[in-house]
Amino acid sequence: MGNYTAKTTSAHTQCREIVEIMIAAGVQHAVVSPGSRNAPLLIALAREPRIKKWVITDERSAAFAAIGIAQRLLQPVMIVCTSGSALLDYAPAVSEAYYRQIPIIVVSADRPREWIDQNDSQTIRQEKALAAIVKQSYNLPASCDNASDRWYANRLINDAAITATTLPMGPVHINVPLADPLCNTVPVTGNTRLIRPVAIEQAVNETEIRQLAAIFAQTKRVMIVAGFHHPSQRLNKTLSEIARRSNVAILTETISNLHNALFISAIDRTLGAMPSGDAPQYAPQLLITIGGALVSKVVKKFLRRYPVMHEWRVGADLCTIDTMQHLTTRINSSAELFFNQLIKELPTETCPTSDYAEKWHLLADDAIRWHNQYVANAPWCDLKAFSIILPSIPAHYTLHLSNGTCIRYAQLFGSAITQPCYCNRGTSGIDGSTSTALGTSLVTPDGETALLVTGDMSFGYDLAGITSQYNSAKLKIIVMCNGGGNIFRFLNGTSGLPELERYFEVARTDRTRALAAAFEFEYFEACDEISLQQMLPEFYNCNRQAIMAVRTPAQTNAEILRQYFRM
Repeated sequence: MGNYTAKTTSAHTQCREIVEIMIAAGVQHAVVSPGSRNAPLLIALAREPRIKKWVITDERSAAFAAIGIAQRLLQPVMIVCTSGSALLDYAPAVSEAYYRQIPIIVVSADRPREWIDQNDSQTIRQEKALAAIVKQSYNLPASCDNASDRWYANRLINDAAITATTLPMGPVHINVPLADPLCNTVPVTGNTRLIRPVAIEQAVNETEIRQLAAIFAQTKRVMIVAGFHHPSQRLNKTLSEIARRSNVAILTETISNLHNALFISAIDRTLGAMPSGDAPQYAPQLLITIGGALVSKVVKKFLRRYPVMHEWRVGADLCTIDTMQHLTTRINSSAELFFNQLIKELPTETCPTSDYAEKWHLLADDAIRWHNQYVANAPWCDLKAFSIILPSIPAHYTLHLSNGTCIRYAQLFGSAITQPCYCNRGTSGIDGSTSTALGTSLVTPDGETALLVTGDMSFGYDLAGITSQYNSAKLKIIVMCNGGGNIFRFLNGTSGLPELERYFEVARTDRTRALAAAFEFEYFEACDEISLQQMLPEFYNCNRQAIMAVRTPAQTNAEILRQYFRM
């Protein structure tokens, strides 16, 4: 499907309106899947050169690829499918987009209403099928033959574009009933009505920000905890200044994309070094949470255990988020804007009687010394492999991590990761990791590469991510072939079950080499520390798409990790 400077487009008004309005809303990319009922939508898109089209047959993979594009460009992305179960295949990725506030515009073709439940092929109840995981659902009129219906369809499509791209952003669903004939065309007219939204960034009023700044400045133990967040130089700079204050400890997760030597960047590692009797003195009096869901169960358990005087949740959230169960103040503003306001109101002198920051930094120093010694003495295992892989990643790479043990191992290495880092932590599922990385590779500039580090279970769950026509040297994949990730061997509840291997780990034949060959990926393999160190430079420098299998022993992995956390 190429781009055309076309004089004709789809005869279906709704389809023409969708394309024009989404372009005005900032859509530059659409991931489409072939079909017959969505032919009018495909025609309208194919003949519009202002939108780049990516054709991916598997709708589940297509939707995750759209997330990869949207998170890399910070732009809304359209996904377009035919009628029937195709729409339901979007659900995993749409739920991920909802909980990460990613503006995915779902456009599904449908049969006219009168044919629903009439044994017509590819016909299901599509209206509001995704209602629980989108900001809003829209069902367009099947015909726009009169002025009233044209006005109604135009209004709904404009509202969908505004809703998806207004803070808090998120996915929307436009269901488009389409009647035969599907492939008729009409001359391009370009007379679509556009409703222009005026973006408003929610700031805290002067009185409130001064009161909050006073509490912040006077509290001896202030903790800021950052979950997943898109890379933001503005936020990084402001928090770096705040981190210099003696009463402030800033804890950041790997996928918060925040980097400074003053940040505690390996939360689990640092908390693991804390003497149990000393825990209360490390607990905050003022806790501020930003970003998305936290990976670390350890920090959530720690913060829920000790009540705070104040807990502020900062973010343009879709609902009230009270993860630590002590929330006192909801600040419905972006973290960038809030901290920029806050720092202007803080006194230049720091809290003179607080050594809170120093305590956390000393604890972090103890933790990294113990960590380095433990890793150095560890046998060949996942932990050893990650200690080699993560510091070796070239600066011009973006890092993608699958869920399960990959993201958790990465959390233990903190400042070793300086590249932009992503993981599907909205719903934390293992599905779609490969397709998301593929999507990012599609819009990665020349000279840069998207690297996915994934587990063998997650890799096998999303094979569609390597089957597209768009594989290129901008996509590299490291597969940790460790017998299913070993997370169930590590967890106390499942590690001793007799059903462990058959029902939880699900032992499988490793076909990574064969899959790489089947889809024309260059293949590399490492089975120990020496071969990994030797293979990585060649793997990174490979001038085509490449997969590296890193093989580690399952039982050793679990035991090494259990000892790491002194379990």
